[in-house]
Amino acid sequence: MSTKKIAVKKEVSEKNKMLKTITVQLSTALSNLKDSLGEKKFEKRIKKAAKALTAGIKKAHVKKPVATAKKAPVKKPVAAAKKTPVAVKKAAKTAAKK
Repeated sequence: MSTKKIAVKKEVSEKNKMLKTITVQLSTALSNLKDSLGEKKFEKRIKKAAKALTAGIKKAHVKKPVATAKKAPVKKPVAAAKKTPVAVKKAAKTAAKK
């Protein structure tokens, strides 16, 4: 018996994909600022800018196919409980005690 674990690949969300591509694009476009700011400050600022640009992006919802019109569930009428007068109930209780 082998006890190998199989790694499950996680799906990367669209927001994370965009964040990575924006980070790469900004760093290539603004490479001349890297020399003046320094590597560490430059990376922090690029990361902040990319987060600001992707702030409003949410996960895309997959549209489900529209189902045919569903029938509304039929409500069954509730059977009314038998109502017995209070006097009859009291009489039954006293008879049971005797």
